[in-house]
Amino acid sequence: MGRLTEILQNAQERARQQGLPYDGALLPQEAHELLSLAPGSRLVDVRTRAELDWVGRIPGDVEIEFQSWPGARSNPNFLVELKAQVDPESLVMFICRSGARSHGAAAMAKEAGYTEVYNVLQGFEGDKDAESHRNTVGGWRAAGLPWVQS
Repeated sequence: MGRLTEILQNAQERARQQGLPYDGALLPQEAHELLSLAPGSRLVDVRTRAELDWVGRIPGDVEIEFQSWPGARSNPNFLVELKAQVDPESLVMFICRSGARSHGAAAMAKEAGYTEVYNVLQGFEGDKDAESHRNTVGGWRAAGLPWVQS
């Protein structure tokens, strides 16, 4: 079994175990690997513009706010923007700060007809540590994956 198949099967098994409404749940390193292993795959960052500007960005991703800041208002154009930028037949992965908003975005995309939908667990910043700080426990940044400061 190739690495691509292994990653997808592991992610799909996590989704089955957790009863998720989309195809799979990926660890950050797995999502990063899929970007090179699966031609045409897309990583969609659903964090707010403020988070992207102040916390950091993932090079080459698609940026579409799922909720706006301040106020956490849902983006009424989320699916329109997604369809304009990401082919519904492509393997699409969603990421946010910790995996919660991207869960909602993944569920919405799957319901809208996207065929291969995955959520990136732990998100960009991961969970809070004992001192309530992020970026030390899980997440894209703590895994040492590519990112840039705005």
